[in-house]
This record gives sequence, structure tokens and C-alpha cells, in this order.
Amino acid sequence: MAFVSQAGSSKAMVQGLFVCTCLLSLVSWYTTWQGMTLYLNGWFAFLASLGIQAALVMVAWLIGQAKKGRALMTAVYAITALVSICFSYVSLYTWFSAKERPALVERQLYDTLQDSAGKTEQLVAGAIAEAKKHVVALDEMTAAEKNHGFISRGQDADPYLARVRAAVAEEARSLREGTGEGLRYTAFERHAKLARQSLETLTASQRALAELRAGVKPNEPSEQQIRRFRAVYDQVPWAEVQEQTHSARLDRPAVPSLAENLDRTSSGQEDLLLAFTELVTAPTGRHVFAFVLAMFIDVIVFLLAYAAGPYFTGSEEQRLTSASAALDSSDEQVFARSFLRKVHPDGQGMARVALSALTPGERQLCLILSTRKLAALAEEGGETYYLLDGEVHQQLAESLVEKQMPLRAARYAATSAPGA
Repeated sequence: MAFVSQAGSSKAMVQGLFVCTCLLSLVSWYTTWQGMTLYLNGWFAFLASLGIQAALVMVAWLIGQAKKGRALMTAVYAITALVSICFSYVSLYTWFSAKERPALVERQLYDTLQDSAGKTEQLVAGAIAEAKKHVVALDEMTAAEKNHGFISRGQDADPYLARVRAAVAEEARSLREGTGEGLRYTAFERHAKLARQSLETLTASQRALAELRAGVKPNEPSEQQIRRFRAVYDQVPWAEVQEQTHSARLDRPAVPSLAENLDRTSSGQEDLLLAFTELVTAPTGRHVFAFVLAMFIDVIVFLLAYAAGPYFTGSEEQRLTSASAALDSSDEQVFARSFLRKVHPDGQGMARVALSALTPGERQLCLILSTRKLAALAEEGGETYYLLDGEVHQQLAESLVEKQMPLRAARYAATSAPGA
């Protein structure tokens, strides 16, 4: 049995617990409200979060006081706390990641674009190397055709040059074979000019890719990074790259889409699912800290309210003392003082009080204490006594430490009475 001490220090501690409960409840309410505003109208979120937090505190107080129905109230608290923790976690997660997550998405996009640009640059560089060979070969063919003729009849292992020979031969099929500045010579010269133009285009594209890789910054917005990349990527002469590298099917590097590289939490609506998905699949310190903090607040609110509630409404034992005092039409402290004046030690030093000396209220108190095995009946010398538990005796004495007004008035009346 634990009677509530009325000492000033104890009351100050209880008041401090109450203030802590209110402050933490305010924090929990605010985070829950912020999380709910992502899905509900502002006023609806305000009222719902206020009701949830009030229910958490009140149910915790009721659990601390009630002896029956605790299982049901605990279930109600658990469900309500779960809702509060979920929305509080989303709010804290969004707050913690408000600056870090967009930067993380931008850095990931930067790495993806750098990789894609690097692969594109490699393809273009390979095409440039082949184009240089083709330009040199076509210049030599042009000179050889001019000096010797019959060059288009030759075979070539390079598919590009083989196609050029075939095209020149097709053009000159109806003409007489010979040497000099004939049709074949001019045809070879035309293809060499086209090869040089293709080389210039590929070289310009290579420079643009190099400037892009050097100019893109990892902290630029996703939309700006993708726009700059698309502007260069779309100008790459893919048909010429494929032709120069003799590729039957060119495997182009993928271009990241904007939809896949945006901070989805910026829309608000996806915060809840995203926050819990990342918490389960790929938790980081930020996720764990936000969830633990959200859960910690509601757990501490429960413990503080559970512990402080009885101090304001009175524990069951304190209410028992008050009820016993009410039977004697007396104040609780005056009742305790009168009861303690009747307590004397027995032969073994145990506190005892004679049954015949008890008032009706005191008898009811001793009866209830005996049912709880905190007091026991004993007979000695034909007199019946109640033996009191040492803790009960101590707590009754401690309840008189701080003298309240009725006790002081009773003491004054006793000392001012005639003959006192």
C-alpha cells in the first residue's frame, strides 16, 4: 500500500511531472498535426490530432487510476498511440529529410547522367576513330582512281568502304572504264567530303559531351540537369555513329526520366508510404531516429501521465483514507492525527491500536487494511487489537509532514481550549 506523501518536495515533483506531460503532449500533438495535414484539410487535421493527443493523456491517467477495464483502455491507448506515432514519424521524417533528400536525389541523378554521358562519349570517340580511318582511306582511293582507275572493282574488308566502292561502281556502270578525272574520281571525292563532314559533326558532339560533363553540378535541380543533358544527347548524330562503327544495332545509353529523379516527398501525399517503405526496406539513421523519437514521445507521455494522474485525483489508498475520515465528519489530516494518537507498540515493537478505541471511520479503515493483509487482529489481556503494517504506519505519519489548514486550526483550537 502506498499512501501519497503530502510533503512540499513531493508536490513540486508531481507538478513538474505534470508540466513535462503537457510539454511532451504539445510536441506530440504538433508532429501528429503536421503529419495529418498531408492528407486532411487543415481544420480536420487540427481537430483530429487534438482529439488523439487528448485521448492519449486521458486514457493514460485512467489506466493509472482504474482497477477494472485496464485491458480495454490499454487497447484503446495502443491503437490511438499507433496512429499518433505513424503521423508523427512521417512529420519528423519529412522535416529531417527536407534538405537532405532533395540533395541526395540530385546527387544520384548527377552520377547517373555522368555515367550515361561517359558511355555516349565512348561511342562517339569510337565513331570518330573509325571516321578518321575512312577519311584517309577515301582520300587515297580518290588519288588512286585519278591516277590508275578501276579502284571501285576492288574488295574491302571495311563494311563502310566496301559500301562506298559498291556505290561508286553502281554510278559508273554505264560509263567506259578508264583513268583520269572521270565519274569514279568525282564520286570518291564526294564520299570523302561527306566522311570529313561526318567526322566534324562527331567531333563537335564529342566536345559538347565533354563540356556537359565538366559543367553539370551535383547540386543543380533535377529538371535543369536533365534538360541540359537532353540538349546535348539529342544532338548526337546516332545514325553516323552507327554507320561509322559498322553496328547493326546500336545500344544507346538510357536517358534518365524526370519522373524517376524527383524528390517524391515534395508533393506531400507520398510521404507516409515512402517513409515506411524506406524504414522497412532500406533504413538509415534518419529513418530510425525519426521513428524512435516519435515512439519515445508517446511512450514517455503515457508513463508520465500514468504516474502523475493518481497524484492529482488521489490514489485508491488516499481515497480510502478520505472516505474513512468522511465517516467521522473529519478532515483527512485530522483523521490521520487522531488515529496515530491511538497507536502504541506491543511487546514486539509492532504498531497496534485497540479496537475499542476506534471511531467508526477508523474501524472501516482497519477492516479494509486487514482484507489486504496490511493489518491483523490480535488479542492480548482480553483486549482486541489491530496490528498495523510498518509501511502503513510510516505513510500515515508522513502524511502529517505538511500541516494543512484544517490540521493547524484543530491544533490551535486544542491549545486555546480552557484547561489546555
